[in-house]
This record gives sequence, structure tokens and C-alpha cells, in this order.
Amino acid sequence: MLGVIGGSGLTQLSNLEATRRQVVRTPYGEPSGALTIGTIRGREVVFLARHGYAHTIAPHEVNYRANLWALREQGADDIVSVASVGGIRADLVPGTLALPDQIIDYTHGRASTYFDQTDRSVMHIDFTHPYCAALRSRLAAAAAAADEAIVEGGTYAATQGPRLETAAEINRLERDGADMVGMTGMPEAALARELELCYAAIAVVVNFAAGRGESSDGVRLEDINAVSREAMARVRRILDQLVSADGH
Repeated sequence: MLGVIGGSGLTQLSNLEATRRQVVRTPYGEPSGALTIGTIRGREVVFLARHGYAHTIAPHEVNYRANLWALREQGADDIVSVASVGGIRADLVPGTLALPDQIIDYTHGRASTYFDQTDRSVMHIDFTHPYCAALRSRLAAAAAAADEAIVEGGTYAATQGPRLETAAEINRLERDGADMVGMTGMPEAALARELELCYAAIAVVVNFAAGRGESSDGVRLEDINAVSREAMARVRRILDQLVSADGH
């Protein structure tokens, strides 16, 4: 089953024909909200709003462990994360959709593993390629089928938030090799790998990163919502094609 984690701008999946809401309890506490379970083109899909359905949970306060555990318990084995990012690389302008293939973790203090209890043996996961290649390929194919442009590849810098970055910090991220910056990519990707879930992300560029392009003198937060609304509609079309292809 496909699981979709919606980020900022995607607190509900309008093309999902919801059949029920499921409250899930996990050994790691409560997820961000009830899971919405339904169908897209007749295929079962489970959706969770990462920041809560009222967007009240900050990136550093998301219970990533509970979210992924709950999705797996409901039968999801493929997870598509939808995340808003700032574009660092020149071609990643607002409105661009991207499929990152690498990630750099700058977060701190987040519960980042399921293997932190003394009664469990530690497992060292291979994280050379943090995103599921098979699911990334299917998303690229779905984007092509939906006639939606998407940039394949790129390095996602996961920062702590909830504040946006300084221009100097963005310069540092660029020197480190980052192409885009967001606040929720980690530990989500690593936790999915620990649970042996096939996890990939659609990064939605909603603004230039600090010090870049139209954000050279500051990020215009008032412009983000309009960009996000249009881009999320395109994401929904890609997900629609992904599920359609999976059904054949």
C-alpha cells in the first residue's frame, strides 16, 4: 500500500476518496494525527499530515518515529514524502518539483532511531543512498505520464528550524554540496530505512533560499502560499498517475 506524508501546503489529499480515519497508538507515542485511509483510482492509500491537520506541529517537534510506525502498521510499504524546500541551486526556482537522491543532516536533538533502547540489539543500516531508487523511478515515470516537469536528483539539506536560515548558512550549505533546504527530511528518511520501507521524497520548491534570487534581501513569506497551492496541485496529479500505474 502507498503511504503519503504531506508537508506544509499539503494537509489533505483532495484526490483521495476517504473511507475512514484511523487513530493509531504506537510504542513511540502518538503520530501527528489520525491516518486518513481511502482510495485513489480504486487503489488503497493512507495519508498523514506531518505537521497535523491544522499545521500546528513544528518541524523539530514532529514525532517522526510514531508517524512512520503508524503508517507501517496500517500496511504501507511505499512512502512518498511531500516536503516544501527552499531552492539553493540556480535552476531550483519557486514552483519546481524535484526528486532528491541525497541528503545531509544538520538537525539535532530529534529522536532519530528505533534502536535506542537497551533491550534491543543495535542495527547499523546502510544509508549510502538514502532514498528508495525503485520508488524514485516510479515517481519520475508518473511525472512524465502526468506531463509534469520534475528535476531528478539533488541533495537535500535538512536543517533544524523552525526559523529559516541566514544567507551565510545557505552559503555554507551550498559549499557542502546541498541543492535545496528543508526542515523535515531527517530523521524521517533514516527511520523509514530502519523499518525497511521504500521511501522517496517529492521536494516542492516554494521559495529561493535566503540570499538567493528574490530572497537576496529576505524571504517573502507572503509569496509562498500561492506558489505552494499551484505546486501541490501538480503533486496530486503525479500521485494520481503513480497509483494508476501501480494498479496495472
